[in-house]
Amino acid sequence: MNRAVRRMQVKEPKPGKAARASARSAIPRAGATRAAPRREGRGGILGWRPRFAMDIISELRKVVWPTRQDTVHLTVAVVIITVLLGAALGAIDIGFGWLIDNTLLR
Repeated sequence: MNRAVRRMQVKEPKPGKAARASARSAIPRAGATRAAPRREGRGGILGWRPRFAMDIISELRKVVWPTRQDTVHLTVAVVIITVLLGAALGAIDIGFGWLIDNTLLR
């Protein structure tokens, strides 16, 4: 199942979640003060992080990183294909050089 299909699936609400959602959407009474948002994590300077940094961290947690074996296999494949294409292009270059030397520069 790919990521797009998983996103499209409707998730069942967890018990108690509807009550919390309705409490959040309730209109505050006149004169009520709004509480400051809670900061999670460490306090002080290190506790505050810019929103974009938190977004980056959350996206990096979703990444499925390749295993060491996958990385080695893909690296070997890239090196082999690079050497083969370099050899093919070198042979074409030598061929065209020979063709120019023997036809146009004679």
